[in-house]
Amino acid sequence: MNDLLLRALRGEPTERRPLWIMRQAGRYLPEYRELRERHSFEELSTTPELAAEVTLMPIERFPLDGAIVFADLMSPVAALGVEVRFDPGPVTDRTIRTARDLATLAEPRSGEIAPEVCRTLALVRERLDGRATLLGFAGAPWSVAAYLVEGRGKRDFPALRALAASAPEVLDELLARLTELSALYLADQVEAGAQAVQIFDSWAGMLSPRTWRRIVRPHLLRLLEKTESIGVPRILFLHGAPHLLEEMIELPAEAFSFDWRVDLEDVRRRLGPDRAVQGNLDPAILTAGPEATATAARDLLSRVEPRGHVVNLGHGITPDAPIESVEALVRVVQEERR
Repeated sequence: MNDLLLRALRGEPTERRPLWIMRQAGRYLPEYRELRERHSFEELSTTPELAAEVTLMPIERFPLDGAIVFADLMSPVAALGVEVRFDPGPVTDRTIRTARDLATLAEPRSGEIAPEVCRTLALVRERLDGRATLLGFAGAPWSVAAYLVEGRGKRDFPALRALAASAPEVLDELLARLTELSALYLADQVEAGAQAVQIFDSWAGMLSPRTWRRIVRPHLLRLLEKTESIGVPRILFLHGAPHLLEEMIELPAEAFSFDWRVDLEDVRRRLGPDRAVQGNLDPAILTAGPEATATAARDLLSRVEPRGHVVNLGHGITPDAPIESVEALVRVVQEERR
């Protein structure tokens, strides 16, 4: 039974630090690329048998300590009555920018939110057989709203920021609904077998601290309050937001994941032993090859207090990362027990 990740997230001593990698089930794996030649991303992410196969691919290849379910940030929005396609990122069938648009959204109910993801979790939990901790995830309200307001990914999401200025009451109501959606979705994932969850706020960094505090923080806090009772550790990840560090670590999550712009050693000291930290190697380092990866990994381990530290990248692994670099990272982390 490999419970290293769970113990680290609870701040307990471990014989070595656990390791998993954001986007570890993805395009850097040749077996994933081969599967993608036969199936679209939509097919893979919405077919539980296929999604379970992809989720397990990195676990079959590497002795990782966490398996994160293969799904998309936008998987739960179908429960709101919004359709999403991929070209190549998420594209919604309509935008939500007015009170009239809000009125068209369905009211999600537990058990009806991305049931394919929950079925995938159940399949993976059974097939993992204790080899790794199973992670679920959800997008934070702000990051899901970005796509619903903009209609697709766009640099700095100008329509979203414009809505915050022109109709703040509409944006606030949208964020409130997405908070409820994410809370129900995370609870459903735990019911299906997730042993820990990560909340991704991929676009948190586009706002100033003052604006983020006014618009985003209340809903993120509400999400954490609503999921306090789900019974598993929650990892909060704000990407590209070192300017929000002080605000972030005040939030009531069990663990925090940081990108490479943050001094993880300093944050580890400030948080103390009760809450865990995750990260934070620059994903670009892996593209420099196994030697550079091993050097950076050893440096990270030497600087950061081991208790309550989950080794990960500062963001998702890139498609051009060599397999040899991942092997080097795994080897360095595995060797720590010696």
